[in-house]
Amino acid sequence: MRAPTRARSPFRYFGFMDIQITQREPGGVERHVDVAVPADAVREVEERTARRYTSQARLPGFRPGKAPPAMVRKRFADAIRQDVLQEVVQEAYKKVMEQEKLEPITQPHIHDLKFEPGEPLTFTLHMEVRPEVQLARVEGFRVHRPATEVTDEMVQEQLDSLRDQRATWAPTDDRPMSGDMVTVALATADEQGQIGEQKEYRLELGKDQAIPGIEDLIMEARAGETIERPVKWPEDFPDEAQRGQTKTVRVTLKEAKRKTSPDLDDAFAREVGDFESLDALREAVRKDLGAQAQREAETQLKTQLLDQIIEANPFDVPPSWVRQLVDGYANAYQIPDEDKERFAQEFRPLAERQVRRDLVVETIARDQNLRATEADVDDRVNAMATERGAEAGKLYAALQKAGRLQELEHQITEERVFAWLLERNSAE
Repeated sequence: MRAPTRARSPFRYFGFMDIQITQREPGGVERHVDVAVPADAVREVEERTARRYTSQARLPGFRPGKAPPAMVRKRFADAIRQDVLQEVVQEAYKKVMEQEKLEPITQPHIHDLKFEPGEPLTFTLHMEVRPEVQLARVEGFRVHRPATEVTDEMVQEQLDSLRDQRATWAPTDDRPMSGDMVTVALATADEQGQIGEQKEYRLELGKDQAIPGIEDLIMEARAGETIERPVKWPEDFPDEAQRGQTKTVRVTLKEAKRKTSPDLDDAFAREVGDFESLDALREAVRKDLGAQAQREAETQLKTQLLDQIIEANPFDVPPSWVRQLVDGYANAYQIPDEDKERFAQEFRPLAERQVRRDLVVETIARDQNLRATEADVDDRVNAMATERGAEAGKLYAALQKAGRLQELEHQITEERVFAWLLERNSAE
């Protein structure tokens, strides 16, 4: 016995089907569409499918295609029913998409399917659709332009950071002080006042790696000494159960190291990079800080402006997009599985805000014809190649291989949208 092959419907029978389509929430991003296919239309597909099975079926005692139709229907009842169900649902779905002009962004799900002999076939389609973003107001907003001045104190702080990165550590016999690196053996008393086995820790004093009382205890000892005394836990300790408690702490200082930073002079400038003098390094640091301040100022301006536009033009966002963004950041930050739910709850408002901002930028770019073209991307790659002293073709290929061309296109589009918005709004 051999079942006939399944055939794809050419949509000819359903093109004029008078199916009933009802949207429960026609204006939201989540749609539930109730669909009812008339019994006559379902019966027509059943008859056609049964004839196809009859013409192709191979049953014992009969030549191919000559078995009685009633016998074929009985023998292949389940297969015929499945084919009919699949064809009717698929073509009804096409009809819904065409008639309602829906643009699903998630795979639609079918619920409450009812398929009884002689009855209309009914089901509900559940899907998320692309939101309709209508920006009634994008002009007349006021935003604050952050200061971009680079002070001498900021330059010095950056230079001190560079010195700190090249500092060396050497053992010291003095009592440790803030900034020293220490290795200690530490134990605290339990509820019965018994002090257990000490555990070894390495920490830098003054960096909030231990509670203040324990740091004070460490700074009283010399290498090899053990000190024991009661220490009170701070009132803002993360573990609420231990806040304000006093416990006996035993500390043994095993080693203390002190940091020595290099002198800030011309030799240091030459060590850091290709700088002839400290003044040249200082000027380079000032320039870099200025460029960074300018980028941060533009980011804050953009954030202020987009937030005001979002506030003035509310719209729904697809939960699936927010979910995807949350999951992406959870993976990037390597959040453990047991912490993902808490992370999602905390990060979801930020993710939803980001989705709204992206939709605003995309909508303005579309409405104002500001989207970057391939030629724009080529020009940007050429400019990047010139700045880096690289060959444009090789840089383009590298960016393409890394999947960054789309990112570059989005960046150019955002820059155009932001420039367009600044021309129509006030930045003070």
